Amino acid sequence: DFTEKMLEKICLDVNGTTEVKVGENTINFKTPFKRITMLDAIKEHTGIDISGMDEAQLREVCKKIGVEVDETMGKGKIIDEIFGEKCEGHYIQPTFITDYPIEMSPLTKRHRNNPELTERFELMVNGKELCNAYSELNDPIDQRLRFEEQLRLSEKGDDEAMFIDNDFIRALEYGMPPTSGMGIGMDRLVMLMTGQTTIQEVLLFPQMRPEKVQKRDNEAAYTTINIPAEWVAPIQKAGYLTVADVAEANPNKMHQEICGINKKYKLELANPTIDDVKKWVENAKR
Repeated sequence: DFTEKMLEKICLDVNGTTEVKVGENTINFKTPFKRITMLDAIKEHTGIDISGMDEAQLREVCKKIGVEVDETMGKGKIIDEIFGEKCEGHYIQPTFITDYPIEMSPLTKRHRNNPELTERFELMVNGKELCNAYSELNDPIDQRLRFEEQLRLSEKGDDEAMFIDNDFIRALEYGMPPTSGMGIGMDRLVMLMTGQTTIQEVLLFPQMRPEKVQKRDNEAAYTTINIPAEWVAPIQKAGYLTVADVAEANPNKMHQEICGINKKYKLELANPTIDDVKKWVENAKR
């Protein structure tokens, strides 16, 4: 309720109307916005009810509807792929997608009425996500189980799976009150409110910042600690600009980040194992 009222007011203040034209689409921010659950959205656009399906059944659904998945994907990632491919682009008018399956949201509190779901919503506008919000998981036992499942996915090859954050679990054990949070893509919001179709049109400050030359080690510095030459650029892209940075790295986090870069930029490199990354960090410390 808060989100839709806020966006309606912003649109009125900026444009004097709740309607804004973005490309060929006219988007209306008049409240209330449509609300639909994740599973109902998939059923609406594929004709298939995936509720209660296991991973093997979901893979069969993907074959049937032409969604490409690979062996590293767990149940949550497969559902996300189905939604992204078959549903997301249809939501031009502001639409809240609610009640995400628990496998998709490792930091989100279980739904109070259905333990298979979580208390989360994303707002889709013009075929893209504008904001993400959820009730924070504050049960340390549940959180550890979720992290362990993420670790299982990581070992399976999912390069976006999370690692176990024991400090966070310990903090939950000390006590965390019921909490919720929301993140809004501000550049996307400005794009929508000003009718722009490309993000470059609304980015002001990055072009005005003076360039800062950051110290970077050369390729040879990395290869001397047994990092393959082809992985130097992705490692530096992840922010490990020097061998000293590698020495300070959390191996699990570094592994997750560089594998994610490999996938995002379609580098088609053979991902290192977590043991490989641990050896790089140990060598860098020496």
